[in-house]
Amino acid sequence: MKSNKILYIAIALALFNSSCKKALDLKQQGVYTSDNYFRNETDAVTAVNGIYSILPEEDYIGHAECTFDVPSDDYWRSGDHGEDEGIENLTYDASNAAIRYPWKWRYEEINRATNCIINIPKITAISADIKNRSMGEAYFLRAFGYWRGMLIHGDVPIITEDDYSKQLFNVPKSPIEEVRKQIESDLLKAVDLLPESYDASNLGRVSKGTALGLLTKLYMNWEKLPEAIATGQKVISNSHYALAPNYTDNFTRANETSTEMLFSIQAVQNVLPNDFTVYYIPRPWGGYGFSQPLQGLVNEFEANDPRKAATVLSVGDKVDLGDNKGLTTFTADLSATGFAFKKYAVFNTFADGGGVDHSFVVPLMRSADIYLLVAEALIRTQGAGAGDVLINQIRHRASPLLPPVVGAGMTQLIHERRVELAGEGERHQDLMRWDKKNIVDIAAIYNKAVSKAPIDQSKTVTFVRPKNYYFPLPQVEIDKSKGVLVQNPNFK
Repeated sequence: MKSNKILYIAIALALFNSSCKKALDLKQQGVYTSDNYFRNETDAVTAVNGIYSILPEEDYIGHAECTFDVPSDDYWRSGDHGEDEGIENLTYDASNAAIRYPWKWRYEEINRATNCIINIPKITAISADIKNRSMGEAYFLRAFGYWRGMLIHGDVPIITEDDYSKQLFNVPKSPIEEVRKQIESDLLKAVDLLPESYDASNLGRVSKGTALGLLTKLYMNWEKLPEAIATGQKVISNSHYALAPNYTDNFTRANETSTEMLFSIQAVQNVLPNDFTVYYIPRPWGGYGFSQPLQGLVNEFEANDPRKAATVLSVGDKVDLGDNKGLTTFTADLSATGFAFKKYAVFNTFADGGGVDHSFVVPLMRSADIYLLVAEALIRTQGAGAGDVLINQIRHRASPLLPPVVGAGMTQLIHERRVELAGEGERHQDLMRWDKKNIVDIAAIYNKAVSKAPIDQSKTVTFVRPKNYYFPLPQVEIDKSKGVLVQNPNFK
């Protein structure tokens, strides 16, 4: 998303320059609305860039959306946000702040995307390639906003183009089936409009593979397994979305050009910083120390699996903090569990100023996720062993020393998703998805104490079906709607 970075810098400079002038010295150059803003190709690209700029928001993908995975058996919430305890223990109610934070940003993303979808087709001073790409980006990003809302809340409001044109934003919830259809419709349009890949100046924009990847995830959530296989195979078979040569490559600065990065958060140090990484880094190292791995996750890794060292910082591990002091040792006092997520502990070199790398490209969806979803769908439709080839591609990429699976069923698939995607926000949603099909017993997994060594505490989570499959709508949104929005039935 290099062009986005240029945009952010330009905005920052403009704000700085304007602050140096007295208000009375400013001459109004024009007033822009949706009706008169979209004049040319530059306006279209800039408007789409504005949709992307929401992603790093701390109260959206930058942190708040990550909170919804902390009930899982992979995490100890840690941190100093009191509202996170209710999310982790599933004792939240509709007034919980963590539930409220991302709601407005999902709909801001939907709002900006819909604005582009309505107005970009009216532009005549634009090339066909840029118009198609921009429309595809807008459709994907709108689908992503609805996807996050649907995963977390189930039934959510759909704001149509007609509603938008009438400025009608206070609308009732739509049933989850309709929300899935809306997401599917937007993603299919995005698949048709988006390019397969980009040149160096536009790396980070969503591609055809990004839309196919999210569509695969939608079909798995929807239990449309044949559709998930057909869609996911289009990602797997395309060299533009090939796995990175090394697992660790996905969690270094080099990942900016990786074909495996289907979707990511991009940011610029000191201009549009990315709060995502800082939340996972220990406080003495400049982070906030949230979402720490539990011993059970660490134990899940097999011997000779280098993904463990790439994923988790353990006592005794060495890290270069870019402070010109050489390697720093990770010690037990840096974490309540004795571990931290190494895959997000990325630091600038001393030459670059040291400290937390706020411009590290954070993966939101990798090709490896799609490989394993297709493998799962094959196992569930064709039987044990049908996903072996795909699972073994993931394992062999991790290390040739890992023994290949033979006749793998769901037990092996569940293990592989846990270690491959640890800390990437998939575990809780995976377990709920499997619980609904009686593949796992999420209540049994969660309703037992999980050791939080070395501190003498434990984590116990009581999962209640069907209540905890979805979170309530934020009470503040219910109140603002004056009766138009109705709370989820298990939270009235």
